[in-house]
Amino acid sequence: MSRETYIGLAVALATLLFIFLQKEPGATTGTTPSPAGRSMFTAPYGTPLIDGNGSDAAWQQSEWLPLDQVWIGKPPTAQDYAGRYKLAWDENNLYVLAEITDDTLVDTHPDGLDKYWDDDCLEIFLDEDASGGNHQYSFNAFAYHIALDGKVVDIAPDSAFTYFNDHCTTRRVTKGNLSTWEVAVKVFDGNNYIIGGDNIPKMLKAGKKMGFALAYCDNDHSPERENFIGSVPVAGEDKNRGWIDAGIFGLLELKGDKLER
Repeated sequence: MSRETYIGLAVALATLLFIFLQKEPGATTGTTPSPAGRSMFTAPYGTPLIDGNGSDAAWQQSEWLPLDQVWIGKPPTAQDYAGRYKLAWDENNLYVLAEITDDTLVDTHPDGLDKYWDDDCLEIFLDEDASGGNHQYSFNAFAYHIALDGKVVDIAPDSAFTYFNDHCTTRRVTKGNLSTWEVAVKVFDGNNYIIGGDNIPKMLKAGKKMGFALAYCDNDHSPERENFIGSVPVAGEDKNRGWIDAGIFGLLELKGDKLER
């Protein structure tokens, strides 16, 4: 091989490598790579019955994950609060099973749109395309606050507190201090979501990556919640940023599908 031919091949290979590296991250899969330090986890395929009972076969292949990161307040005692959760998915929904030990269940705001974050509630953070970024007044990501009565609230782009009850199907069963929350969450493309529009949920498939975090608001009969406990560590002093910044969410990958089972 002549020197000129060798140089020509080297230039061609370098050009191809440059083009490849300039592609938008995740362009072939519709996902975004995880930044350094971002929590990563997976969910297996399965369709549980939403009845507030974690004995379904679909849940047996899913591992328990801790809900133990203090975002607001002091670390609670084991008697006051303890939490863990599991994840699963099928083509139509993301599923969340959470077991919350809470010695006092509080819902002091009859109006579900009034200071809902200061009542006991489960909060599901979901970023369909894992793009991160600000979602305070947009549907770039959702922060579903699920009240004890099952009503679901987030903030709309016009900054109004808004019900999204049709996004989450919830059943909570409480026995003593232990509440089992089981939730089926429809996944929407927030970039094209319109309030009152004909919004069609995304069909899910194995390999899809989404931004996800879970949290629990705990109030023990105070004017404001005493604790806000999340599923992912948040750097810095201000850890209550999930309702604004989807970049603190973990990165969830959907694993397996019914064709492989």
